[in-house]
Amino acid sequence: MPPLRRPLLRTGALALAAGAMIALVGCAASDDAADAGSTGTIAPVIVDINEIDGTTIQVVEGNVIDLIGDDDTYLDWTADIADTSVVEFTPGKDDGSAQFNPGLTALSTGESEVALDNSASGDTVTFTVEVTAKD
Repeated sequence: MPPLRRPLLRTGALALAAGAMIALVGCAASDDAADAGSTGTIAPVIVDINEIDGTTIQVVEGNVIDLIGDDDTYLDWTADIADTSVVEFTPGKDDGSAQFNPGLTALSTGESEVALDNSASGDTVTFTVEVTAKD
């Protein structure tokens, strides 16, 4: 039995070394992603549609708001936007290979009231979007 234990120990050591290399590569990928953010890529503003009623959401001009939190009726949301020059609604969709949340695109600086209605659930949420200028 002792000869069998050595190959198992070597295999375990190799697996541990391979895991350490993967971890290092993962750290390098994270650093690259952080660098991409400094080159002008803006992460979307992610908000839970169940928690935005009565709130104000701030977003930088040109950025988007990703409306999460409705996995069942995300296709059924529509929007009534007070000032369509400030913000634009994009409905949720399912293209067969991926599902996309509904969202809003910040078109120009300013402020607009937004009312979202869900025809399937009967839910309505109203909030304000404040679009600020890019730095």
